[in-house]
Amino acid sequence: MTTTWVDSHCHLQERFLPDDGDSAAVDALRRAAETGVSAVICVGTDEATSRQAVALSAAVASGALGTGLPEVRCVVGLHPHEAGEQIDWLDRLLADRSADLVGVGECGLDYFYEHAPKAEQRQAFAAQIARAHDAGLALVIHARDAWDDLFSVLDSEGVPAETVLHCFTGGPREAERCVELGLTVSFSGIVTFKNAQDIREAAISVPLDQLLVETDAPFLAPVPHRGATNEPSWVSLVGAAVAAAQGRDPQVVAAATTANAARIFRLG
Repeated sequence: MTTTWVDSHCHLQERFLPDDGDSAAVDALRRAAETGVSAVICVGTDEATSRQAVALSAAVASGALGTGLPEVRCVVGLHPHEAGEQIDWLDRLLADRSADLVGVGECGLDYFYEHAPKAEQRQAFAAQIARAHDAGLALVIHARDAWDDLFSVLDSEGVPAETVLHCFTGGPREAERCVELGLTVSFSGIVTFKNAQDIREAAISVPLDQLLVETDAPFLAPVPHRGATNEPSWVSLVGAAVAAAQGRDPQVVAAATTANAARIFRLG
């Protein structure tokens, strides 16, 4: 029996791919299908990439890019690096959404780079939490070096029913807090890195029904591809690393994360 996986967070938009973006995206999706990936979630970071994610999911759904590709769902939102920009475009996308638009994000807080002032990041994050609540969609969070403020904003705004902490970079304490709040925790290729023992230890405390795996392609390629351009076909390597940390068979992790992604992102 073929083990199937879902890449719960990747970026296959033109901005993140080689010059021939459409062809590169289709090629990446075909390779993903060949390695047992049944679906991918393409995530926006601003207006342009959000619209490109919508267009890609629509093109796959219509068959315009060919057959035999994984399902593609899209998430639209404003990354904390871009906080301070207007998000009226997000309201228009949400108002006109199709069934393929399944979430708001990636939004959140990034105090590691702090490309935008912290106050603007918190304001943009809160505004997008409100939109996820209003639209009844999943919330996809980016968080780096901002745990106290992250939990503070979530406490004040309320956690949407389906909320994903993508590309988890904390330790066991932060993972336990996420689980207590009902968040689904998604691990990326970082979990395979030699110096990421804290993240592997954090994975142990995440129950199967609150677990996802992702590539965050084209970033953070897992070992043994570290440094290469990442792609959804490598999500099984992330899943295998999480399974090893938890002492489980990879097929168990594949089945659980696929079921969780189907629920959160309305697959199938």
